[in-house]
This record gives sequence, C-alpha cells and structure tokens, in this order.
Amino acid sequence: MAFTNCKTPDTYTKSTDERQESLTANDTVVIGSDENTYEIIIIDAGFTGWLASIARPEGYYSQSFMETRNNLFVTEWNNRVRQPQRFDPNLYQMTIDYNRYEDYGYEINYKLYNYFIFFQLTYKQRLSAFIPRI
Repeated sequence: MAFTNCKTPDTYTKSTDERQESLTANDTVVIGSDENTYEIIIIDAGFTGWLASIARPEGYYSQSFMETRNNLFVTEWNNRVRQPQRFDPNLYQMTIDYNRYEDYGYEINYKLYNYFIFFQLTYKQRLSAFIPRI
C-alpha cells in the first residue's frame, strides 16, 4: 500500500529550496513495519506535530475500529479522487490502495486513521457520516 498526499497552502509564499526541503522533511511521515511490506508516505504540513501533540495516543483505539473507519474513509477518498470536476484535485490527488481484508498492522492503521481525522479537521472535509473529532 502506498499513500501520498501533498497539499499546498492556500496562501503560498516562495521560499528557498533549503527551507522547503526542511518543511517537507519535518512534515513527512513514512509508516512501515518490519512485520510486513506495506508503507504509507504522508506529506502534509502540520501532520507530524498534530500527531505528536493532539491525536489520541497509540492504544486508545482498537485495530478493528480503525480498520473499519479507514475502509470507509479510503472508499470515499478514492471516489473523490476520481471526480476532480466535483472535488478539489489539490486535496484529493491520488488513490489509496487499501484492502480491507489485508492485515496492515496497528501502526499503519493508527497513522492512516489519524491522518484522515487531521485531514478532515484541517481542510473542513467530511469523508463519512461520522463527525471527525479527537
């Protein structure tokens, strides 16, 4: 599974290559595991800090809870990617290959679930009937 999301802020200002590389490095989360061959790469300004300071800690949600929500979120996300005339293609840039029958492990599901919560709260989007909250 590979997932990448790049979002440019609405108020973009030019910066040096060095500053941009620093921002990208600090706001890139690579999620992988020695137990499996899956990896998610999330690039979104502010997610790393949000995950460390605001998100519920690991262990708060069960893996089955997050798998169920992730499946809902991924389905809606992919639907939006396929409808660029209806949904902002700057927000929904590429599909997510997520198989609900595959065991990706706790860490991958935890960070993917929290990215969806972060995304919905940050960009004022709703990916399901559930109200995104922490």
